[in-house]
Amino acid sequence: MRLAILISGQGSNMQALALACQRGQIDAQAIRVFSDRADATGLALAASLGCASEAIPAHDYPTRAAFEQALERSLVKFAPATIALAGFMRVLSGEFVARRLGQMVNIHPSLLPRHKGLHTHRKVLQAGDSQHGATVHFVTPELDGGPAILQARLAVAPQDDEAQLSARVQACEHIIYPRVVGWLSRDQLCLRDGMPELNGERMHQPLVEDF
Repeated sequence: MRLAILISGQGSNMQALALACQRGQIDAQAIRVFSDRADATGLALAASLGCASEAIPAHDYPTRAAFEQALERSLVKFAPATIALAGFMRVLSGEFVARRLGQMVNIHPSLLPRHKGLHTHRKVLQAGDSQHGATVHFVTPELDGGPAILQARLAVAPQDDEAQLSARVQACEHIIYPRVVGWLSRDQLCLRDGMPELNGERMHQPLVEDF
């Protein structure tokens, strides 16, 4: 499977996916890492992993549509079967996403549908939640609203601050994201009629793994 990975920052989930490909845990080749920021440190990390990378700086384009057209041109050129958003912080338009339904997945640091958007660890602590985690989901035009596939769940400890909680959740992300992309690479997982199917069974609820 040809895999493209989109990043905006450090690229830790990109690294987890690329290493899983190299180790054979994912039956795929990470053909290209794209960033919407030229200064993303994940670009150098991608190079150190032997992954070709490309910056398409969003601020070089006057509109979101112009940026997405540039991104689309590169994606068409490399023809990935799956696109993994890995800390990609730019909201893609509904039109862009609709063209690739079932081909794009994302990992979000919360137990969706709780705490969509940014600053999820802070929101969890402010809400006094007893549980937190991460969700891998198919990307749809609704922000962080696509069908959930797999969740990592952990208990919020009394001593957790925002940084500690972020680190604990991120460690879980590096386990569950390669697992889901591995299912895609082996044709075990697909999106059919708006619902995930795993090994031919419709998933009415995401799978949940406790950490």
